[in-house]
Amino acid sequence: MTSGSATPLTWLYAPGDRPDVVAKALVSGADVVIVDLEDAVPPDRKAYALAATTDLLSSPHPVPIHVRLPSAHDTTAIAALAPLPGLAALRIPKVTHGTDIQRVAALAPGVPLHALLESALAIEHAHTIATAHPAVRGIAMGEADLRADLGVRDDRGLDWSRSRVVVAARAARLPPPAQSVHPDIRDLDGLVASCAHGRALGFLGRAAIHPRQLPVIEQAYLPTPEEVAAAEEIVKAAATDAGALALPDGRFVDAAVVAAAHRTLSLARTHHG
Repeated sequence: MTSGSATPLTWLYAPGDRPDVVAKALVSGADVVIVDLEDAVPPDRKAYALAATTDLLSSPHPVPIHVRLPSAHDTTAIAALAPLPGLAALRIPKVTHGTDIQRVAALAPGVPLHALLESALAIEHAHTIATAHPAVRGIAMGEADLRADLGVRDDRGLDWSRSRVVVAARAARLPPPAQSVHPDIRDLDGLVASCAHGRALGFLGRAAIHPRQLPVIEQAYLPTPEEVAAAEEIVKAAATDAGALALPDGRFVDAAVVAAAHRTLSLARTHHG
C-alpha cells in the first residue's frame, strides 16, 4: 500500500470511469489523487469504473491514490479495492455515524480511511466519527450536499459547520481537514479568496476538480516568507530558553506557539525541499 506526503496540500478528484483523466491527474502535480466512484460516475458506469480502478491499483504509483467509494455500504467495491497494492486510502462518502466507519474498517483491515461529512447529522457527530476507529486518518466536508441539507444560501452559513469539523479533527488528533472543492474552475480569484478564508478557519489544503486549481491552492496554503521567518525566530528563541518566553518585539511565546512554529517550518520544508 502506498503512502504520501505527511502534509498534502492538494487533493485532485478524477472520475473512475475515465482512465484517461485519471492518468492526467497522476502527472498533474497534485499531492494526492482521488479516484471518484461516487458522484462523478453515472449509475450505468459504476461497474466499469470499479473494474478500471482495480486495474489501476494493481501496482503501486508514485502519487498516493485515494478512492472515494460509491457508498459506505458497497461491500463489493470495498472487498475489491482493499487488498490492492496501489491503494493509499479509502474515502467514505456521506458518513453519518461511527458505525459507518467501523463497517468499512472491518471489511478493509489495515486500510487508512477518510470520512466525508455531508449532512447536518454528520456535523453533529463529527468527533464521534473522527474517533470511531484507529484506521481513520482524516475527516473532511462535502459542502455541496451539506449546503442543500441545511438550506444555506450564503456561503458564510457554513462557517459554523466548518469550524466544528476543524475542532473535531484537532480533538481527535487528526490532521487539519482539507477544504471542500471550489466548484467553478474558471473563478481563480474566488478560489484565492475562499482558500484564504478556509486557512483562517484552520483548514489545511484543499480538494480540487481541475488541475488549474492546484497551484492556486498550494500557494494559498504554503507559509509565506514572513511566516517562515517568524517561525524560525520562535524556534530559535525556544531552543535557548525553556518554558514561556518573550520575543524581542514583546510577543509572548509558550509551548503551543512553539509547536505551531515547528509545524509551519515542516510544511515549508515538505513543499520546498
